[in-house]
Amino acid sequence: MSATEQPEPVILDDGVPTAARVYDVMLDGKDNYAIDRQVAEASLAVMPELKEIARHNREILHRVVRHLATEAGITQFLDLGSGLPTVRNTHEVAQEANPDARVAYVDIDPIVLAHGRARLQDNDNVGIITADIRKPREVLDNPEVRGLIDFSKPVCVMLCGILHHILDEEDPQNIVDTLREAVPSGSYLFITNFTKLGDSPQSQELERVLLSQLGTGRVRSPEELARFFTGLELIPPGIVPLPLWRPEKVITDATTVGVRFMTGGVGYKP
Repeated sequence: MSATEQPEPVILDDGVPTAARVYDVMLDGKDNYAIDRQVAEASLAVMPELKEIARHNREILHRVVRHLATEAGITQFLDLGSGLPTVRNTHEVAQEANPDARVAYVDIDPIVLAHGRARLQDNDNVGIITADIRKPREVLDNPEVRGLIDFSKPVCVMLCGILHHILDEEDPQNIVDTLREAVPSGSYLFITNFTKLGDSPQSQELERVLLSQLGTGRVRSPEELARFFTGLELIPPGIVPLPLWRPEKVITDATTVGVRFMTGGVGYKP
């Protein structure tokens, strides 16, 4: 930001919760409002393990980015539905492996933009924009995204904990297909999503709470999640509960709701 530019004002609480700020509550962050805490508390009343699940989601992000940056040589990351800046963001992990790694963060919440730009203004290889991933073509054509990401070279497209906030009528499959077709061979797609635990009433009730209070929320079956990876080669261990994706510590009990409720995987575009 130059000396003549004025920082963008932070949007104050308008009484409408957002997925980014509810996730911030789950991670014990401070950048949220009462309405976001209300949604979080209602969700935790249904599934107390959600804070644990949020931590697992953050930890798999670190493992995936580290693996792709160090083992696969990926230097470009498009982080969609990135949420509020928190400890060890995508660019911090990627740039530990390669200081030249580039990251474009995208979120619909304008508060994410305000907080993100304040933290990222000294890093020329990182940018953040406000956009709606339900309009993937607009995201891909955004000048700031294009200024950071070279779509003629491999990219990791990240949909970490965001697709379950896209309703079926908003055609999440088309979103994923558009993103997959926009990146070249050698790219990767990283997805995590709330996943049904059989006919668990807990899963159904959480979906109801999210829809009624946040306006978004779709708990999907393993088969639905697998369809997002159509045309890609899943890298081992495939689509699994988050703590089981290349864990860095021993998982002593993989049967709990906290471990099983959210699953994910990484697909390679041949």
